[in-house]
Amino acid sequence: MFGFGNKQAQRRQGPRGSFDTPLLVAALALAAIGVVMVTSSSIAVADGSHVGAFYYLKKHIGFLFGGCILAGVAMRTELKTIEKHSTLLLLLGVVGLLLVFVPGFGMRINGARRWINLFVTSFQPVEAMKVILVAYLSSYLVRHREGVEYELFGVVKPIGVAGFIVLLLLAQPDFGSAALVVATTVGMVWLAGARMRNLFLLGLPLVPLLIYAATAEDYRIKRLTSFLDPWKDPFNDGFQLTQALIAVGRGEWLGVGLGSSVQKLFYLPEAHTDFILAVLAEELGLAGIATVIALYVVLVGRGLYIGLKGVELGHRFSGYVAYGISLMLGFQAMVSIGVNLGVLPTKGLTLPLISSGGSSVLMTCCMVGVLLRATFEINRAEDARQTAVRNPAAAVPTANAIGGIA
Repeated sequence: MFGFGNKQAQRRQGPRGSFDTPLLVAALALAAIGVVMVTSSSIAVADGSHVGAFYYLKKHIGFLFGGCILAGVAMRTELKTIEKHSTLLLLLGVVGLLLVFVPGFGMRINGARRWINLFVTSFQPVEAMKVILVAYLSSYLVRHREGVEYELFGVVKPIGVAGFIVLLLLAQPDFGSAALVVATTVGMVWLAGARMRNLFLLGLPLVPLLIYAATAEDYRIKRLTSFLDPWKDPFNDGFQLTQALIAVGRGEWLGVGLGSSVQKLFYLPEAHTDFILAVLAEELGLAGIATVIALYVVLVGRGLYIGLKGVELGHRFSGYVAYGISLMLGFQAMVSIGVNLGVLPTKGLTLPLISSGGSSVLMTCCMVGVLLRATFEINRAEDARQTAVRNPAAAVPTANAIGGIA
């Protein structure tokens, strides 16, 4: 009656989107583990600072709640809107990176200018730049697909943009985030079909710059040398890594028990942030580390799989976004785990969804929300194709229902 029944029937027959369940479960599980481990690893630090035993836990939960709101907004935002404003977002991200050098806005903490003073709290703009860069690169790769695949100069612009961002990060300095930007950019461009030869030719001039950045300061040289043999100077340059390795070794197979870590009691610096995995290894053992790594494999693996499906379906922007965010989260987790296990030099990168933090927690949740939105739109496109195959007569209405999705 009044055509309402027909609209309802048409809606039911139209394409249906769905968020990827394994990816969502993995993200929620990592966040839950993070809450438990932040609680366990931060009580001694907070109590020693006389701010209350659960001070860092309350902050973490507050930022996690804010991150969930950002993720919810991202999950309800069409990716075509992000694609449309990707260049503007990139400009805003660059402005944020420049503001850290402006007196009155930028904050210097431990010799580094990485934060903007928002008066109520501080914000690290590089965390926002991570998701902004993925959006911009995805948009560029869609618009210049043939040039990226076949021409050297088609790769110049994305590599150049990443190089400029790297220069701003090295000036802060933030070598860890700079390396993350380079790895993600190269990974996205390569997955988009660029020839490895072109990437090598463009990346070759950056090698001296990265070598200079890694060796320009004495503390960076000490980081590079101390991780090779931390026991050579266990009470000075190798202190942080040796304490982390002691924590990992004490955990053995099943750990010493949740809350029973000794290393977190003022022995291991940054126990609730950069080295939270070492505390997890001590308390939950190899079983705990294996569980965390398995969850990251699910999160990143599903993201890459969905991205591949999106590219095959012709929804390249959604596919490239899924690629980029999966690579960003995967590389960051890999570096953080490697640092905690003594495989890589200390980089100051948090463990995504697990480490305590402010900006990193907010923007990691936002990235997961954007990734889930990509899975929704790609699954909706796949449902539309399957509907068209089963019922060719519905192909035209179906195409109209998903028009504009990129």
